[in-house]
Amino acid sequence: MSASAPDAVVVGSGPNGLAAAIELARAGRSVVVYEAATEIGGGTRTDELTEPGFLHDVCSTVHPLLLASPFFQSLPLDELGVELAHPEVQFAHPLDDGTAVEVHRSVERTAAAFGRDSRAYIRLMRPLVDRVGDLMEATLGPFQLPKHPLLMARFGLNAIRSAEGLAKRFHTTQPRSLIAGAAAHSMLPLDRSPTAGVAMVLVLLAHTVGWPMVRGGSGRIAEGMASYLTSLGGQIVTDTPIAALEELPEARAVLFDLTPKQIVEIAGRRLPARYVKALRRYRYGAGVFKIDWALNEPVPWRAEACRRAGTVHIGGTLEEITAAEATMGRGEHAPAPYVLLAQQSVADPSRAPEGKQTLWAYCHVPSGSTKDMTLEIESQIERFAPGFRDVIAARATSNAQEIEAYNANYVGGDINGGMQDLWQHFTRPVARWSPYTTPDDGIYICSSATPPGGGVHGMCGYHAARAALKKALR
Repeated sequence: MSASAPDAVVVGSGPNGLAAAIELARAGRSVVVYEAATEIGGGTRTDELTEPGFLHDVCSTVHPLLLASPFFQSLPLDELGVELAHPEVQFAHPLDDGTAVEVHRSVERTAAAFGRDSRAYIRLMRPLVDRVGDLMEATLGPFQLPKHPLLMARFGLNAIRSAEGLAKRFHTTQPRSLIAGAAAHSMLPLDRSPTAGVAMVLVLLAHTVGWPMVRGGSGRIAEGMASYLTSLGGQIVTDTPIAALEELPEARAVLFDLTPKQIVEIAGRRLPARYVKALRRYRYGAGVFKIDWALNEPVPWRAEACRRAGTVHIGGTLEEITAAEATMGRGEHAPAPYVLLAQQSVADPSRAPEGKQTLWAYCHVPSGSTKDMTLEIESQIERFAPGFRDVIAARATSNAQEIEAYNANYVGGDINGGMQDLWQHFTRPVARWSPYTTPDDGIYICSSATPPGGGVHGMCGYHAARAALKKALR
């Protein structure tokens, strides 16, 4: 099929790029997606990284936002081959006494283990759980006047705080550790705003839609989206890196599923100098060091709850995780890092040969780090699962520089597409009423460098497509 003279071109085939293309195609516009790599998907790819038969997610692996996203709710996921696998325990947080905090779909069941903090936890989460649809609609997009001001005020007064501040409402180790482990997903020091909001949203999703994996691997998401796009008449061209706008076919709109660094390189000459200068000021965050393991048997956790959990937050107490993330915030490597770990085989046995398992984990490191953190990560796992190293069959590692080499959007190893502190959460990439637009009516940004930021939700792409349909493609 010819890729000439489409209405719109999308550069990048991550979930947001594919979401933008789908939304444009559903509106009757012709669209072509260009992908530099041989395989579509960006952060939603699956590969045999260690040994044959072990299916590892290259980047994203746990998908609560997939179920919370209004965009993905509009797709026939089952028909597209995207089947979600739910663990019995949404996530767990082991402690040195051999126990673990375990988070379930039920707020009350989760809170029952918190003793005198049980009621405080229910008071915090129950009102939000009851209004999760309204809350997600308000948070998965650009800044706007709230449709439900009382709900947003209740959420916002806590969300704008630091995780350290939010945790102070609890007296016992368990809920304080839970908040720390969830907040550390932000890749920010836990004394900064809005790390409390990150924790609350992630815990809220655990209590409502859950923290599932995709059966067969996250790559199924991109495959399903691509199938749906082509059924609407959209086209995808792979193995085609774009270095300049002139390499693209003439189109009324170009949407970039790229971060500001790449957009300046490709389109900087067509954009006003003042806007380009603002894009250059965009701040990227910490990087990650990632390990994938092929295991001969399950991780020998001391805490039984961890054996049933899809996700495990490793780092100990609030104070320990706060110290580790503060070290990272200073541009140093933490000797005992916070580790985000996913056990896909707990929910999806198809990821590995019978009796064996896949395991996925990363820790935060300074941007661009080349340090091998294998020892530090495995030591943290051994701390709560003695004998872990004995069950390892093979491992594959990626430092922050290698992660950027895999995907240029991960600048310095930043898998969030840019720092998501309070200011840059809503003003990413530049403070504009519609952050998906640029001063050129033919150029739009649909990547995680726009609100609501990182995660597999497609909402950056959806909002960018709607912006293009109101202007260049109206």
